[in-house]
Amino acid sequence: MKQLKILVIGAMGSVGRLVVTEALARGHAVRAMVRDASRAGRMSGVEVVVGDVTKPETLAPALDGVDAVVLTVNADGQGKEGAEAVYYRGVLDLITAIGRRPVRIALMTTIGVTERRGRYNRSNEGHDWKRRAERLLRRSGLDYTIVRPGWFDYNDADQHRLVLLQGDRRHAGTPEDGVIARRQIAELLVASLTSDVANRKTFELVAENGPAQTDFDPLFAALKQDPDDALDAVLDLDNMPLDQEPERVRRDLEAVGHPSHERMIQ
Repeated sequence: MKQLKILVIGAMGSVGRLVVTEALARGHAVRAMVRDASRAGRMSGVEVVVGDVTKPETLAPALDGVDAVVLTVNADGQGKEGAEAVYYRGVLDLITAIGRRPVRIALMTTIGVTERRGRYNRSNEGHDWKRRAERLLRRSGLDYTIVRPGWFDYNDADQHRLVLLQGDRRHAGTPEDGVIARRQIAELLVASLTSDVANRKTFELVAENGPAQTDFDPLFAALKQDPDDALDAVLDLDNMPLDQEPERVRRDLEAVGHPSHERMIQ
């Protein structure tokens, strides 16, 4: 397995911490980006850098020498402005900072990201901004895997058999949409970075009754790849028309798809 230098953004979060642990266990070098260095004192064997996705000037130094990025940020409780700044603008600025370097990205969003009328999305537009971030990543030309996990750690004791879905049709807004252990989310995010068959794929991640698999490539290989010219994931609902998107969002999409996007966005 190829050994990578991985930047973990959101390294102090409940999933991010497990991503750090999993990456180290697989022999990768880990750089953890944190907003407060004093909180990262217990991270053994990890290079810690201070940064924030809402502060673009901190991203370029954090990316120096990096092969891959895992992004597991959370803006719940920060309202619509926070959702846009963290979920969307942070990904835009990350893509800009990467430029044309061959950096691979594993992005965590959420199951139900295409559901627009529910209470959660109406309250903070979190689904919409996460979906717009996904679109930026697809348009960027970078290698990526997008993981849309179900509800964290609602598993029963024997509920760890991984199921990868596509099309995002589970919109209850409750654990009925599917559950998954945080540890398994971290495992899939890290594993995707070195899997050729996980590249340019988007999937919902849940667990059903049965033991956990240890070989993830067959799961990745069974998925359809996102079309090269598509904004949304393969099989997704067509319910976010581009011509109805905010002008700034359409401008950003055009910019990241341009060979000189790192200059155009600035």
